[in-house]
This record gives sequence, structure tokens and C-alpha cells, in this order.
Amino acid sequence: MMTPASPLQPGDPGPAFKLPAINREGLVSLDDYRGKAPVMVALFKGLHCPFCRRSIARLAMAQERLTAEGVSVLAVVNTQVERARQYFRYRPTRMDLASDPEVLTHRAFGITQLQILPDSASPDQVQWPKTATMSQVMAQKINPTGELPQKMNVMEASQLLNQKDGFEMMPDDERMFSAHGTQFNSQFLIDASGVIRWSFVEAQNGLHELCNFPGEDEMLAAARAVRQ
Repeated sequence: MMTPASPLQPGDPGPAFKLPAINREGLVSLDDYRGKAPVMVALFKGLHCPFCRRSIARLAMAQERLTAEGVSVLAVVNTQVERARQYFRYRPTRMDLASDPEVLTHRAFGITQLQILPDSASPDQVQWPKTATMSQVMAQKINPTGELPQKMNVMEASQLLNQKDGFEMMPDDERMFSAHGTQFNSQFLIDASGVIRWSFVEAQNGLHELCNFPGEDEMLAAARAVRQ
């Protein structure tokens, strides 16, 4: 799959993909939905990311309302399929799930990961959302779900939430974090003809938006607009 220079936008055709299904056997592809129903495709970092796990759970809760609007839901997770199956065996969901450990689908939609530069990088080298220094990332305090005792940097927040969840990082999780830990999350609503009608990409306006995801009302508004 080719990587567009920037994230795909409404009006662009959704890229073809075919991925291993997590909660059933076989493959999942965009063609599965073509001519049948719009589909909300959500592209997540791996299960090592506690904010992603929470957003996946919220998306699963929103599925019933999205389905009532005629929209299917597919979550693509940057986790090896067997590890993902192990996780979702204990946290089952009726929405479609697919595994993409190489982030090929993310790249096909133009969603890249943040490149971390040394703190010695010159100002002209630091160009958000493509690049940032580690000091800049660590200096940004976040509390997107409101459940932290105070705003923290993303590493501290992730560690605390993983502890709170009792989430144990497995070797597959460590590999995904090492390879794609700064991958941006995104969501695309694709109509039945295969055209993107709505999109969301994490933190495109700055570090302060890290680990933020669209709310249920925003997704439902997009779903209703597709029906008009």
C-alpha cells in the first residue's frame, strides 16, 4: 500500500485493505462493506496504549447507536492477531476487529507516526505533527479521560492507567510499542460506495490533543450526515 503525503480527507476514496479478523476466523476488507452500508473504520495503536483500549471500549458501546443509523463499525488494532485474540477473549465485543501489526492500513490512509528528534534539533526541523523532540512530548501534560489524579505526561499517564487496569505488557505489546509507540490514531467514516465522508486524526493541531478521540455525539452526527 502506498502512503499518501497527508491524511486522506472527505471526498477521497477509501483505500483497499485486507486484514486478519480478530474475533472470528478469516479476513476483513473494506470490500466487505461496499454496496451494503457505510462503515466507521477506526485505526488504533496497539493494546499497549491504555487510551486506545478505552476508546475501543467506548466505540464498542457506541456501536448499537451507530448501527441504528445504518453504520457498521470496524476497529483496526496495531497488535499481533494472537495477542489481540487473547485480549478480546476476555473483553468480547460484537463490532468487527482486525489486526494490523505493521500499520499498513494506517499508512494507506495517510496516518503516520510522530518522529522523535533529539533535543538538539533546530527549530526548523521540528514540524508538528510530523516531528517533535522528546522534551516537548514529555513537557505536555494530559488527562483526556479525566480519570488521572492530575495532568501527567503521556508516559506517566500510560504507566498509571496500565497499573490501574492490571494490564501486563506481553512481549508482543513491547514490540508494538517499540516499533509504533508514537503512531497517531484516526477514524474514517466511509460510505457504501467507498468514499470517505468524515475523518478524525489525533493531535493534528498540537501536542495538547494527544490521546484525544472523537466523542459518541460527534460520530453519530457524522453517521446521520451520511444518510442525508
